[in-house]
Amino acid sequence: MSARDENPCQPASARRLARAHFPGKKILVVDDDRPNISLIRQGLAAGGYEFAEAYDGANALARIRDARPDLVLMDVEMPGLSGVEVCRIIKANQGDGAFGFIPVILMTARSSTGKVEGLELGADDYLTKPFDMLELSARVQSMLRLKALQDELVAKCRDLDRINQDLERKSLELERLARVDPLTGLFNRRYFEERFYSEFARSQRYRVPLTCLMLDIDHFKRVNDTRGHQGGDHALKEVALTMRRTLRDVDLLARFGGEEFVAVLPETAPREGARAAERLRAAVEHNEMEHDGKPLSVTVSVGVASYPVPGIDDPEALLRVADDALYRAKERGRNRVEIPEE
Repeated sequence: MSARDENPCQPASARRLARAHFPGKKILVVDDDRPNISLIRQGLAAGGYEFAEAYDGANALARIRDARPDLVLMDVEMPGLSGVEVCRIIKANQGDGAFGFIPVILMTARSSTGKVEGLELGADDYLTKPFDMLELSARVQSMLRLKALQDELVAKCRDLDRINQDLERKSLELERLARVDPLTGLFNRRYFEERFYSEFARSQRYRVPLTCLMLDIDHFKRVNDTRGHQGGDHALKEVALTMRRTLRDVDLLARFGGEEFVAVLPETAPREGARAAERLRAAVEHNEMEHDGKPLSVTVSVGVASYPVPGIDDPEALLRVADDALYRAKERGRNRVEIPEE
């Protein structure tokens, strides 16, 4: 029967109520009594609903998977799987990857049979046969309203999840930007100092050595003057990349300011730290970098300091001793590594 056809036997109030809501929604009617299905379809025809039919429990589950109805009207007593059992399966598979939320109205010819069990298993409503078509229409509309509200809630939750994920990504990106030097990709000085204090405290607590390397690009002003600021920026990025390649993943690397860099090497004794500094110096010297198609060679001077040694009892002292060693490397000809003087 066409959705436009109206049952002349249906009260006018029921026809107006049905016509007012949810046209095009799909209702699955499950009953082994086909005349009863026809009666239900006729009674609800004025609502403009789409209908699907099933005649037993197994067929009902197949139709739910295929048709994805907005509402299930289902008889309790059917061959094979009962309406109560089918209801249990529907309600157990309400996740996004399964059926989703589908309201279920159970129908029975006996007022007490299965009613409590059906409601306990998640049936959303219950009708006793024979039922008044006005009541049926009202309950169908009530369940479709519930379905619409639930679908809206799910959609809003998904939107909220997407918004939260976007906010989390943006928050992580802002956090990253707040701690990373945008030119070199190394940590910036502010974040370095936070981590450095933690590393020093860890070294003190567990009595393990800690080495600090301070390095500076030699004659950096000359690079800027002869190759322009873009050439200078390229040199800074190449030195940062060489640091990453030469030192360990666990080492804390940062741009300290201008053309000056710092590296903190956890659990690294003075002799090991000096060797690491020399490897880094040599790697920068032999890095055959280019800029604008022309060779661009730079070198670095490196100052090394380690903890624990006499005279170093706080993070500032360790940085100061490493910086003093860097200054001596500059004074003694550059492109060299200096350790603290005895």
